[in-house]
Amino acid sequence: MGGARHAGRNLLTDNPALYEARFPDPDRLAGRWAEDCLRRHGAGPRVLDMGCGTGRDAAHLHSAGRTVTGADLSEAMLAHARAHHPGPAYVRADLHGFDARDLGRDAFDAVVCLDSSLLYCHTNDQLDGFLASCRRALAPGGLLVAEMRNGAYFLGRTDLLDAPSVNAFTWQGTAYRSTTTLTVDRTAQLLRRTRVWTADDGTPPVEQRSAWRLLFPQELRHFLATHGFEVLELNDGPGPRTEPPWRDGELPGTATDADRLHVVARRRHTL
Repeated sequence: MGGARHAGRNLLTDNPALYEARFPDPDRLAGRWAEDCLRRHGAGPRVLDMGCGTGRDAAHLHSAGRTVTGADLSEAMLAHARAHHPGPAYVRADLHGFDARDLGRDAFDAVVCLDSSLLYCHTNDQLDGFLASCRRALAPGGLLVAEMRNGAYFLGRTDLLDAPSVNAFTWQGTAYRSTTTLTVDRTAQLLRRTRVWTADDGTPPVEQRSAWRLLFPQELRHFLATHGFEVLELNDGPGPRTEPPWRDGELPGTATDADRLHVVARRRHTL
């Protein structure tokens, strides 16, 4: 797969341009949704995009006039972000535990965590580490804005589990095909994903494995309250990955039943 054949753990993470080809967002829908949340709740200008990936959303928030730091664990993603989505400061950080001062600021006015990045906190300790880090990094009254899969969707539903999903696209003249199988690990409370990549350039298939924490709405409320956050919004849409997707000016709903979960929470002044 060209430069992708030695991808290691994660083909898309190691090949950011391929990631953007597989998950295009030409209208910057995720960034626009996040900016709408920040604006509606009066967030200050200093924003941390935790799990920024290729930098598309961070760059959009920068273009909206915010002072943005994008943080990710992948050096390949950060290098791509600096080259292709300039404006924000890009730094390496682990969402399981981070310090605002290591990211170049005393405090942030908002932490944004999109596209299920929060769900890479697989254990309670990791989730505690993320939320404790967010609280320390945020100025009093600062916001946490997150968008992710909704664990509650899998209570009694199997439509996303019954058969593999197949996606095909062409990038740099090579036709790619990904076959993704999802399984629920109830004991670990994880949604496990196996994705097999093939290409028409003669390279062997690549298998990639990853997982997301299955968080339920009331469970998330409890974690946030424990770490000193007041939940302002918790809903299943509309959002950047819902069907139909969010449109400019749309207000959030109140249900938490569909397959995406959106949260806006404010850091209380005291625990």
